[in-house]
Amino acid sequence: MSRFCTIALLLLLTVSFSLPLAGQQTQKKVDFFGETLVLPTSYQAPAFEKPLSQLAVEEFYNRLDTAALQPFLSALLQYKEEHSPDDWLFYQLVRRVAESISPKADDYYRYTFYKWWFLLHSGYDARLTVSDTFLLFYVQSNEMVYNIPYRVMNGKQYVCLNYHDYGSIDFDKHTFTEITPVVATGAKAFSYEVTRLPDFRQSDYAEKEIDFNDGINYYSFKIKINPQIKALFSNYPVVDYGLQFNIPLSKTTYESLMPVLRKQVKGLKPKDGVEFLMHFTRYAFMFKPDREMFGGEKRLTPEQTLLYEGSDCEDRAALFFLLVKELYNLPMLVLTYPQHVTVAVQFDKPYGKTISYNGNQYSICEPSPQRYDLRIGQTLPELKKQAYEIAYAYRPHEALQEK
Repeated sequence: MSRFCTIALLLLLTVSFSLPLAGQQTQKKVDFFGETLVLPTSYQAPAFEKPLSQLAVEEFYNRLDTAALQPFLSALLQYKEEHSPDDWLFYQLVRRVAESISPKADDYYRYTFYKWWFLLHSGYDARLTVSDTFLLFYVQSNEMVYNIPYRVMNGKQYVCLNYHDYGSIDFDKHTFTEITPVVATGAKAFSYEVTRLPDFRQSDYAEKEIDFNDGINYYSFKIKINPQIKALFSNYPVVDYGLQFNIPLSKTTYESLMPVLRKQVKGLKPKDGVEFLMHFTRYAFMFKPDREMFGGEKRLTPEQTLLYEGSDCEDRAALFFLLVKELYNLPMLVLTYPQHVTVAVQFDKPYGKTISYNGNQYSICEPSPQRYDLRIGQTLPELKKQAYEIAYAYRPHEALQEK
């Protein structure tokens, strides 16, 4: 991935460190996951009239100085064209720009309005709805998102981007009115797919020691992790497993982890190498349920699983899936039970308990710690009679064709 270059939001030939001349605009620097954004400071956001209402939002829109906002929007669009960031990363940039214009802590309604305006004019179908004290910000998306509100308007799904700021809302007690001062035409759907991460600074990484015992051997090695991953995905919702499991590692974390694992499995048959990866994801991290860690359901990305001290079965399954994919690129199934998530892998021949799918046999590989040291093809006794669903099927050749 090419490095995320510094964005100049004003067309300046140089950055002056002397006092600005008359008519010149001062600047401030904003950090965006390791890159420096140079933003103007001369824009004055108008006051948002209280109390919150449909009329207050529409009046604020009518007073908006769109000409003054144009340099910010032009820079966002230029960045989007040059770097083709995934929608989730681009939205984080929109948030930073909105924060620079109207800090969230100073006026939450105004901050939310600017996020909506920038996303709308960046080519997305974004909408605002208002109740007595709530201003909700939606974007049209075709993907399944499970732990945030959504609305269906004109046959299209819109998911809420700022619900986390309120914690919870009783929608039976609060009636929301849609505000549509501008409706996008020909807009693209917002996607939660993440195919690449920022190229963070090396100084942003810290060293983490990982050690575990598989019952026979003790392993210890160090990897590099970046705490900024927590901020990048702090509000990332619960999405389908196909999206969660395919989020990659950042470049530096990948380059610190994968050579160590490749060395450990070198010379092993795929079955034995995959078994080593099973033990790694089981015993290198503490097991903690989401409610204990986050107060509710949250699916970690593979890198978050490496970063946090605790994780549950879904998180370990995601990390295991990524490691098998990177080291062996074997076909896999993600299996969901009522209270458990695990993975089945297709080898050159089946081992033990298998799952039949499209004429092929997949052997269950349990990546989470259990009461028993399960081998490939073994499953928990209590799961043998439980119904499961195939939540995601990975076929390497089909994935390559899609790319």
